[in-house]
Amino acid sequence: MRNAASAASAATRRSLWKHRPFAMRKIEQLVKLVHESHAVPLSGESRPVDLVQPGELGVTFIGHSSFLLQIGGRNVLIDPVFSTRLVVLRRQRRPGVLVAALPPIDLILLTHAHMDHLDKSSLRAVVRATRRLRGNGQDSAPEVIVPRGVEDLVASLGFSKVQGMSWWDQISVQGIEVTMTPCKHWGARMFRDTHRGYGGYYVARGGHSVYHSGDTAYFPGFAEVGSRLKPEVALLPIGAYFPDTYRSVHTSPEEAVRGFVECGAQTMVPMHFGTFRLGREPMEEPVQRLLAEVDRLGIRSKLKVLAEGETLRRARPAVIQR
Repeated sequence: MRNAASAASAATRRSLWKHRPFAMRKIEQLVKLVHESHAVPLSGESRPVDLVQPGELGVTFIGHSSFLLQIGGRNVLIDPVFSTRLVVLRRQRRPGVLVAALPPIDLILLTHAHMDHLDKSSLRAVVRATRRLRGNGQDSAPEVIVPRGVEDLVASLGFSKVQGMSWWDQISVQGIEVTMTPCKHWGARMFRDTHRGYGGYYVARGGHSVYHSGDTAYFPGFAEVGSRLKPEVALLPIGAYFPDTYRSVHTSPEEAVRGFVECGAQTMVPMHFGTFRLGREPMEEPVQRLLAEVDRLGIRSKLKVLAEGETLRRARPAVIQR
């Protein structure tokens, strides 16, 4: 009798939780994540940037979804977050590279307005550091590309130029070919901030190409990216997938591998794991499941799990003799 009453009480609590306002549920989840983010000491170490040779591709994992791309002699940052805290949520591992160690940045790409991808204090720091390296003129600052509807968030941060893009738009910035790719996520800075866009990016220059999917659930767009763009390296998210409701906006490790296979890239680099507590899965689980899945499919050689600050290097493309 007591067990039946207990089960009924638990069912009632679940029902009440399910029918509570969305914003209230998200706030309570965030409070729990914030508490847990402060429960263990910060780990990891920053290291100098591994500068690649002219013609090589360098993909440096900074942490979470942040990368430095050295491509065709240009330096590109994607979703750079160096801050220890995002308001009150604390990172679990230090960034693999410090802002002061970066080369001068030509272009920054921001996938969406969420604070773990668009961090204003980090962006200001990058702009200041690049100006110090190049001189303090306005033109010495990097350019920035954002999804449509995000321009106002970065307009006052000191960039030399702000450009907004929509899915499948293509532009050239300083000889860097950029295509905004679709994804299955959401772009609000705040809960009701629904006018803001979101997406991923395909970046190409000097015979090399990189696809950064942005935050996304699994969707048919991976195959479309492959058929349209044929990326060389794919940076794909593997964390924040539990509980299962999170998979409406995030891929599980197995879904990320499926997306990698469908986009046809030569190498997969995982991201969106290990830095911030965003899901309920154990922090070490995403990489464990990722390795198990690529082993099951026999494609371990196509996977490169980068430590923070580590750089994937790809050689200069071979010149075709005519």
